Amino acid sequence: MSDQKNIFITGVSSGFGRAFATRFTAAGHRVIGTVRNDEAAAAFAALSPDGLAVPRILDVTDDDAVSSTVADVEANVGPLDVVIANAGYGHEGVFEESPLSELRRQFDVNVFGAAATLHAALPYMRERRRGHLMGVTSMGGLMTVPGMAYYCGSKFALEGILESLGKEVKHLGIHVTAIEPGSFRTDWAGRSMIRSERSIADYDELMNPIRENRLRANGNQLGNPEKAADAVLTVIESPEPPAHLVLGSDALRLVSTARAAVDAEIEAWRDLTVTTDFPDGAQLR
Repeated sequence: MSDQKNIFITGVSSGFGRAFATRFTAAGHRVIGTVRNDEAAAAFAALSPDGLAVPRILDVTDDDAVSSTVADVEANVGPLDVVIANAGYGHEGVFEESPLSELRRQFDVNVFGAAATLHAALPYMRERRRGHLMGVTSMGGLMTVPGMAYYCGSKFALEGILESLGKEVKHLGIHVTAIEPGSFRTDWAGRSMIRSERSIADYDELMNPIRENRLRANGNQLGNPEKAADAVLTVIESPEPPAHLVLGSDALRLVSTARAAVDAEIEAWRDLTVTTDFPDGAQLR
């Protein structure tokens, strides 16, 4: 196909990564997908009998490996049109009960792994003056819930990186989009979720029902990953893609409510906010 794109996606063994790759290859695009081992690589290659599913074994927390993998793809597969930093996982746990080592691990994958992927691809896109960088964040990058401090923290961080990056590269012909899914029927709340053990009774009333409800809802979430892939494909093929793509009616409702609450609180404290200026009214330049 004349408009075939080379799309690099991290974490295609399951979840959104697999849904995206399946849909994009069916549409005739070549997907270079990263997996963690040979068995997963063979399974991914089998997605497309036409050779449109190209596996690469990669640990996104290895910066040097990320850079060399992207360089190899650029040299031996073709110039990348779209890069989707998708690899990540969830952490559930009360902040006080969760070891700081889990926070570092969460950021290592969800933030630094994503940043390394985009960082490696950007020079090639800048030289060509075109491309689309995307990162899978979450509705948890725009709103929060109890028991997800580490996860939401990592996704808020990635949101900030993507939004700032988008403003840096817009004049270079490069688009940047944050993909913000709500609850979808992936394995995010199952095998892709790390859960810290409960240990402090003061949080039982709050946290026990949250954990039980999330486990009960796993596999019955509202969102359809195949429809999410359709939506992302629409954005990829758009000449003016959005900086933010919220996916799912639950995400739309929860994010809108959370942002309205922040706006209302800012307005409620407006009079105190403006007391901190110097009286001469000098503006930051």
